[in-house]
Amino acid sequence: MNIVLANDGLAQSGIELLQKEGFEVITTRVAQEQLVNFINTNSISVLLVRSATEVRKDLINACPRLQLIGRGGVGMDNIDVDYAKSKGVHVINTPEASSASVAELVFAHMFNGARFLHDSNRNMPLDGDSQFKQLKKSYASGTELRGKTLGIIGFGRIGEATARVALSLGMKVLFHDHHTEKATVKLSFYDGQEVQFKLQNSSLETVLKNADFVSIHVPSQNGYVIGKKELAQMKPTAGIINASRGGILDEVALVEALDNDKLAFAGLDVYESEPQPEIKILMHPKISLSPHIGASTQEAQQRIGLELAQQVIKLLK
Repeated sequence: MNIVLANDGLAQSGIELLQKEGFEVITTRVAQEQLVNFINTNSISVLLVRSATEVRKDLINACPRLQLIGRGGVGMDNIDVDYAKSKGVHVINTPEASSASVAELVFAHMFNGARFLHDSNRNMPLDGDSQFKQLKKSYASGTELRGKTLGIIGFGRIGEATARVALSLGMKVLFHDHHTEKATVKLSFYDGQEVQFKLQNSSLETVLKNADFVSIHVPSQNGYVIGKKELAQMKPTAGIINASRGGILDEVALVEALDNDKLAFAGLDVYESEPQPEIKILMHPKISLSPHIGASTQEAQQRIGLELAQQVIKLLK
Protein backbone atom coordinates (compact mmCIF):
# COMPACT_ATOMS: atom_id res chain seq x y z
CA MET A 1 0.00 0.00 0.00
CA ASN A 2 1.17 3.53 -0.79
CA ILE A 3 1.28 5.75 2.30
CA VAL A 4 0.81 9.51 1.89
CA LEU A 5 2.08 12.09 4.37
CA ALA A 6 0.24 15.41 3.91
CA ASN A 7 2.58 17.33 6.17
CA ASP A 8 0.99 20.77 5.77
CA GLY A 9 -2.57 19.45 5.75
CA LEU A 10 -4.88 18.31 2.96
CA ALA A 11 -8.54 19.11 2.28
CA GLN A 12 -11.02 16.39 3.14
CA SER A 13 -11.96 16.06 -0.55
CA GLY A 14 -8.40 14.97 -1.35
CA ILE A 15 -8.10 12.63 1.64
CA GLU A 16 -11.35 10.84 0.78
CA LEU A 17 -10.42 10.39 -2.89
CA LEU A 18 -7.00 8.93 -1.99
CA GLN A 19 -8.51 6.59 0.61
CA LYS A 20 -11.14 5.43 -1.87
CA GLU A 21 -8.30 4.43 -4.24
CA GLY A 22 -6.53 2.44 -1.52
CA PHE A 23 -3.98 4.98 -0.25
CA GLU A 24 -3.36 5.48 3.45
CA VAL A 25 -3.24 9.20 4.34
CA ILE A 26 -1.41 10.63 7.36
CA THR A 27 -2.03 14.29 8.21
CA THR A 28 0.17 14.47 11.32
CA ARG A 29 2.28 17.66 11.25
CA VAL A 30 5.88 16.47 11.52
CA ALA A 31 8.59 19.01 12.44
CA GLN A 32 11.17 19.63 9.70
CA GLU A 33 14.06 18.11 11.71
CA GLN A 34 12.08 14.92 12.40
CA LEU A 35 10.76 14.50 8.86
CA VAL A 36 13.43 12.13 7.47
CA ASN A 37 13.05 9.74 10.41
CA PHE A 38 9.23 9.81 10.20
CA ILE A 39 9.19 9.19 6.43
CA ASN A 40 11.55 6.22 6.70
CA THR A 41 9.99 4.70 9.84
CA ASN A 42 6.48 4.84 8.35
CA SER A 43 7.45 3.81 4.79
CA ILE A 44 6.04 7.00 3.29
CA SER A 45 6.04 6.96 -0.52
CA VAL A 46 4.19 10.25 -1.14
CA LEU A 47 5.02 13.56 0.58
CA LEU A 48 2.52 16.39 0.08
CA VAL A 49 3.43 19.89 1.29
CA ARG A 50 2.38 23.51 1.01
CA SER A 51 4.79 26.35 1.79
CA ALA A 52 5.77 25.44 5.36
CA THR A 53 7.71 22.20 4.71
CA GLU A 54 11.03 22.25 2.83
CA VAL A 55 12.02 19.32 0.61
CA ARG A 56 15.73 19.69 -0.07
CA LYS A 57 18.46 17.41 -1.45
CA ASP A 58 19.41 16.01 1.97
CA LEU A 59 15.84 14.86 2.61
CA ILE A 60 15.49 13.40 -0.89
CA ASN A 61 18.79 11.50 -0.47
CA ALA A 62 17.85 10.25 2.98
CA CYS A 63 14.40 8.96 1.93
CA PRO A 64 14.91 6.45 -0.93
CA ARG A 65 11.32 5.17 -0.63
CA LEU A 66 9.83 8.50 -1.70
CA GLN A 67 8.19 8.16 -5.12
CA LEU A 68 6.33 11.44 -5.33
CA ILE A 69 6.52 14.96 -3.88
CA GLY A 70 3.48 17.20 -4.30
CA ARG A 71 3.08 20.92 -3.63
CA GLY A 72 -0.40 22.24 -2.90
CA GLY A 73 -0.13 25.56 -4.76
CA VAL A 74 1.86 27.12 -7.56
CA GLY A 75 5.38 28.10 -6.48
CA MET A 76 7.82 25.27 -5.79
CA ASP A 77 10.75 27.22 -4.36
CA ASN A 78 10.60 25.11 -1.16
CA ILE A 79 11.35 21.92 -3.17
CA ASP A 80 14.57 21.00 -5.00
CA VAL A 81 12.53 20.04 -8.05
CA ASP A 82 15.27 19.22 -10.58
CA TYR A 83 17.23 17.18 -8.06
CA ALA A 84 14.15 15.16 -7.08
CA LYS A 85 13.40 14.44 -10.74
CA SER A 86 17.02 13.40 -11.33
CA LYS A 87 16.52 10.78 -8.62
CA GLY A 88 13.40 9.45 -10.35
CA VAL A 89 10.95 11.09 -7.96
CA HIS A 90 7.74 12.57 -9.44
CA VAL A 91 7.17 16.24 -8.54
CA ILE A 92 3.71 17.78 -8.97
CA ASN A 93 1.92 20.99 -8.07
CA THR A 94 -1.55 22.53 -8.52
CA PRO A 95 -1.08 25.62 -10.68
CA GLU A 96 -4.74 26.27 -11.47
CA ALA A 97 -6.48 25.53 -8.19
CA SER A 98 -5.78 28.78 -6.34
CA SER A 99 -5.77 31.34 -9.19
CA ALA A 100 -9.22 32.79 -8.45
CA SER A 101 -8.48 33.03 -4.72
CA VAL A 102 -5.27 35.01 -5.25
CA ALA A 103 -6.97 37.27 -7.81
CA GLU A 104 -9.77 38.09 -5.38
CA LEU A 105 -7.28 38.89 -2.61
CA VAL A 106 -5.48 41.28 -4.98
CA PHE A 107 -8.74 43.17 -5.38
CA ALA A 108 -9.43 43.10 -1.65
CA HIS A 109 -6.15 44.98 -1.24
CA MET A 110 -6.95 47.22 -4.18
CA PHE A 111 -10.33 48.24 -2.77
CA ASN A 112 -8.71 48.71 0.63
CA GLY A 113 -6.14 51.11 -0.79
CA ALA A 114 -8.52 52.95 -3.09
CA ARG A 115 -10.90 53.71 -0.19
CA PHE A 116 -8.40 53.76 2.72
CA LEU A 117 -10.23 50.88 4.42
CA HIS A 118 -7.02 49.33 5.78
CA ASP A 119 -6.26 52.55 7.65
CA SER A 120 -9.81 53.44 8.65
CA ASN A 121 -10.20 49.95 10.12
CA ARG A 122 -7.17 50.67 12.33
CA ASN A 123 -8.34 54.12 13.41
CA MET A 124 -12.13 53.78 13.76
CA PRO A 125 -11.89 51.49 16.84
CA LEU A 126 -9.48 53.99 18.46
CA ASP A 127 -11.00 57.35 17.51
CA GLY A 128 -14.31 56.68 15.75
CA ASP A 129 -16.41 57.92 18.68
CA SER A 130 -14.32 61.04 19.40
CA GLN A 131 -13.02 62.11 15.98
CA PHE A 132 -15.66 60.86 13.57
CA LYS A 133 -15.79 64.04 11.47
CA GLN A 134 -12.00 64.33 11.22
CA LEU A 135 -11.74 60.70 10.12
CA LYS A 136 -14.52 61.20 7.59
CA LYS A 137 -12.57 64.12 6.14
CA SER A 138 -9.30 62.10 6.09
CA TYR A 139 -10.82 59.25 4.11
CA ALA A 140 -13.14 61.24 1.82
CA SER A 141 -10.91 61.37 -1.27
CA GLY A 142 -11.05 57.74 -2.37
CA THR A 143 -11.10 56.61 -5.98
CA GLU A 144 -13.22 54.20 -8.03
CA LEU A 145 -11.73 51.23 -9.86
CA ARG A 146 -14.12 51.34 -12.81
CA GLY A 147 -12.52 53.07 -15.79
CA LYS A 148 -9.02 52.87 -14.32
CA THR A 149 -6.08 50.90 -15.80
CA LEU A 150 -4.69 47.79 -14.13
CA GLY A 151 -1.14 46.81 -15.08
CA ILE A 152 -0.35 43.11 -14.58
CA ILE A 153 3.28 41.99 -14.42
CA GLY A 154 3.44 38.29 -15.22
CA PHE A 155 0.53 36.86 -17.21
CA GLY A 156 0.36 33.22 -16.14
CA ARG A 157 -2.77 31.64 -14.71
CA ILE A 158 -3.01 33.99 -11.71
CA GLY A 159 -2.25 37.07 -13.81
CA GLU A 160 -5.01 36.06 -16.20
CA ALA A 161 -7.45 35.39 -13.33
CA THR A 162 -6.66 38.89 -12.02
CA ALA A 163 -7.34 40.33 -15.49
CA ARG A 164 -10.76 38.64 -15.48
CA VAL A 165 -11.78 40.39 -12.27
CA ALA A 166 -10.48 43.73 -13.57
CA LEU A 167 -12.37 43.42 -16.86
CA SER A 168 -15.56 42.44 -15.05
CA LEU A 169 -15.23 45.66 -13.00
CA GLY A 170 -14.93 47.77 -16.15
CA MET A 171 -11.18 48.36 -15.89
CA LYS A 172 -8.71 48.55 -18.75
CA VAL A 173 -5.96 45.91 -18.57
CA LEU A 174 -2.33 46.13 -19.68
CA PHE A 175 0.10 43.26 -19.13
CA HIS A 176 3.81 42.54 -19.38
CA ASP A 177 5.09 38.97 -19.71
CA HIS A 178 8.24 37.29 -21.05
CA HIS A 179 6.39 34.30 -22.51
CA THR A 180 3.00 35.58 -23.73
CA GLU A 181 2.61 37.97 -26.67
CA LYS A 182 -1.16 37.85 -27.06
CA ALA A 183 -3.93 36.58 -24.81
CA THR A 184 -7.66 36.03 -25.12
CA VAL A 185 -9.34 36.42 -21.75
CA LYS A 186 -12.77 34.84 -21.46
CA LEU A 187 -15.33 36.04 -18.92
CA SER A 188 -18.06 33.54 -18.07
CA PHE A 189 -21.20 34.68 -16.27
CA TYR A 190 -23.76 32.88 -14.08
CA ASP A 191 -26.38 32.72 -16.86
CA GLY A 192 -24.09 31.08 -19.42
CA GLN A 193 -23.13 34.27 -21.26
CA GLU A 194 -19.49 34.73 -22.26
CA VAL A 195 -17.45 37.74 -23.33
CA GLN A 196 -13.93 37.60 -24.80
CA PHE A 197 -11.22 40.26 -24.57
CA LYS A 198 -8.08 40.24 -26.70
CA LEU A 199 -5.00 41.62 -24.94
CA GLN A 200 -1.51 42.41 -26.25
CA ASN A 201 1.78 42.23 -24.35
CA SER A 202 3.33 45.64 -23.53
CA SER A 203 6.78 46.66 -22.32
CA LEU A 204 7.29 46.88 -18.56
CA GLU A 205 7.84 50.63 -18.85
CA THR A 206 4.55 51.10 -20.74
CA VAL A 207 2.64 49.14 -18.10
CA LEU A 208 4.19 51.04 -15.18
CA LYS A 209 3.74 54.49 -16.74
CA ASN A 210 0.09 53.99 -17.69
CA ALA A 211 -1.30 51.90 -14.84
CA ASP A 212 -3.39 53.31 -12.00
CA PHE A 213 -2.85 50.02 -10.17
CA VAL A 214 -0.09 47.44 -10.65
CA SER A 215 -0.34 43.80 -9.61
CA ILE A 216 2.73 41.51 -9.63
CA HIS A 217 2.37 37.83 -10.58
CA VAL A 218 5.81 36.37 -11.26
CA PRO A 219 7.58 33.33 -9.80
CA SER A 220 10.38 33.59 -7.25
CA GLN A 221 13.65 34.82 -8.76
CA ASN A 222 17.03 36.32 -7.98
CA GLY A 223 16.80 40.08 -7.62
CA TYR A 224 13.94 42.55 -7.68
CA VAL A 225 11.46 42.78 -10.53
CA ILE A 226 10.22 46.10 -9.12
CA GLY A 227 12.92 48.29 -7.58
CA LYS A 228 13.59 52.01 -7.17
CA LYS A 229 13.86 52.62 -10.93
CA GLU A 230 10.57 50.86 -11.72
CA LEU A 231 8.66 52.54 -8.87
CA ALA A 232 9.86 55.92 -10.18
CA GLN A 233 8.17 55.17 -13.51
CA MET A 234 4.74 54.79 -11.86
CA LYS A 235 2.17 57.56 -11.37
CA PRO A 236 2.36 59.17 -7.91
CA THR A 237 -1.39 58.44 -7.60
CA ALA A 238 -0.94 54.72 -8.35
CA GLY A 239 -1.02 51.70 -6.05
CA ILE A 240 0.96 48.46 -6.23
CA ILE A 241 -0.03 44.99 -5.02
CA ASN A 242 2.28 42.02 -4.42
CA ALA A 243 0.56 38.70 -3.77
CA SER A 244 3.15 36.56 -5.57
CA ARG A 245 6.50 36.15 -3.77
CA GLY A 246 8.48 38.15 -1.24
CA GLY A 247 11.76 39.52 -2.61
CA ILE A 248 10.28 40.53 -5.96
CA LEU A 249 9.40 44.04 -4.78
CA ASP A 250 12.12 46.16 -3.13
CA GLU A 251 10.49 47.05 0.20
CA VAL A 252 13.05 49.74 1.11
CA ALA A 253 12.38 51.53 -2.18
CA LEU A 254 8.63 51.00 -1.67
CA VAL A 255 8.59 52.68 1.76
CA GLU A 256 10.69 55.54 0.38
CA ALA A 257 8.26 56.06 -2.52
CA LEU A 258 5.25 56.01 -0.18
CA ASP A 259 6.89 58.39 2.31
CA ASN A 260 7.79 60.86 -0.47
CA ASP A 261 4.33 60.75 -2.08
CA LYS A 262 5.76 59.15 -5.23
CA LEU A 263 3.21 56.34 -4.80
CA ALA A 264 -0.26 56.35 -3.23
CA PHE A 265 -0.47 52.94 -1.56
CA ALA A 266 0.64 49.32 -1.55
CA GLY A 267 -1.01 46.00 -0.74
CA LEU A 268 1.21 43.15 0.42
CA ASP A 269 0.43 39.49 1.03
CA VAL A 270 4.10 38.42 0.86
CA TYR A 271 7.25 39.90 2.35
CA GLU A 272 11.02 39.97 1.87
CA SER A 273 11.73 38.88 5.45
CA GLU A 274 8.76 36.51 5.83
CA PRO A 275 7.74 35.17 8.35
CA GLN A 276 8.97 38.28 10.22
CA PRO A 277 8.05 41.28 8.06
CA GLU A 278 9.87 44.53 8.76
CA ILE A 279 8.22 46.79 11.33
CA LYS A 280 8.35 49.74 8.87
CA ILE A 281 6.12 47.73 6.54
CA LEU A 282 3.76 46.52 9.27
CA MET A 283 3.21 50.00 10.74
CA HIS A 284 2.95 51.95 7.48
CA PRO A 285 -0.39 53.78 7.11
CA LYS A 286 -0.31 53.46 3.30
CA ILE A 287 0.14 49.66 3.19
CA SER A 288 -2.71 47.14 3.27
CA LEU A 289 -1.46 43.90 4.85
CA SER A 290 -2.30 40.19 4.89
CA PRO A 291 -0.18 37.22 6.12
CA HIS A 292 0.45 35.23 2.89
CA ILE A 293 -3.14 33.99 2.53
CA GLY A 294 -3.55 34.33 -1.25
CA ALA A 295 -4.45 30.68 -1.83
CA SER A 296 -6.07 30.19 1.56
CA THR A 297 -9.77 30.03 0.82
CA GLN A 298 -12.01 27.07 1.58
CA GLU A 299 -12.79 26.65 -2.11
CA ALA A 300 -9.15 26.76 -3.22
CA GLN A 301 -8.08 24.24 -0.58
CA GLN A 302 -10.80 21.82 -1.72
CA ARG A 303 -9.67 22.22 -5.35
CA ILE A 304 -6.01 21.81 -4.36
CA GLY A 305 -6.82 18.64 -2.38
CA LEU A 306 -8.72 17.09 -5.29
CA GLU A 307 -6.14 18.10 -7.89
CA LEU A 308 -3.25 16.66 -5.82
CA ALA A 309 -5.16 13.44 -5.18
CA GLN A 310 -6.04 12.99 -8.86
CA GLN A 311 -2.41 13.47 -9.91
CA VAL A 312 -1.11 11.06 -7.22
CA ILE A 313 -3.60 8.40 -8.30
CA LYS A 314 -2.79 8.88 -11.99
CA LEU A 315 0.98 8.58 -11.43
CA LEU A 316 1.10 5.79 -8.87
CA LYS A 317 -1.82 3.52 -9.78
